[in-house]
Amino acid sequence: MAFDVDVRLRRGEKVIACAFRSDSGIVALFGPSGAGKTSVLDMLAGLVRPETGHVAIAGRTLFDASVGIDLAPAVRHCGYVFQRPRLFPHMRVRANLRYGRPRGDPEGGPHGLSQHALIDLLGIGGLLDRWPWSLSGGEAQRVAIGRALLSNPHYLLLDEPISSLDHTRRQDILDMIARLHAFTAIPVVYVSHDQRELDYLGGTVITLS
Repeated sequence: MAFDVDVRLRRGEKVIACAFRSDSGIVALFGPSGAGKTSVLDMLAGLVRPETGHVAIAGRTLFDASVGIDLAPAVRHCGYVFQRPRLFPHMRVRANLRYGRPRGDPEGGPHGLSQHALIDLLGIGGLLDRWPWSLSGGEAQRVAIGRALLSNPHYLLLDEPISSLDHTRRQDILDMIARLHAFTAIPVVYVSHDQRELDYLGGTVITLS
């Protein structure tokens, strides 16, 4: 079972709840702004503690309120890509990518994919010596995804990673995400409010309202 999730959290007057089980390697969270999609991602990452429920991904229990399991974010091995790339402005692209690499791991590629192969797959080989401020939105988001993957994550969370891009760059990133999943088989949770993106990626769609 790739995903076994049942979480609930109250924020003010709003209750955010999400429950699903899926063998699909890609699960998409769909819904309007304010529905709680990012809060669910934060609970999966361990940044926010659910009040009740459990989280198990790829057969590993990360949280279970009933038995007191709540793994810290650092040991969940989660790759998290936010809406904005959040690259370090004082580091060139090469250094930003290295930041995500585990210590003592010279290759740093996820699931048997070497660092060089990942860079080729992302199409960022020509960007390594550039500063973040000089990158386009699509280029910066590719680097952010590469940094997350080079941390050797057990699962990947993508929070509307293409919402600020134009149509052409959106399609480029969607193609890249599909190729990455095919190569690495890393479980992915993808957040969007655009049904067309979810139709393209396939997988299981969970609607929050």
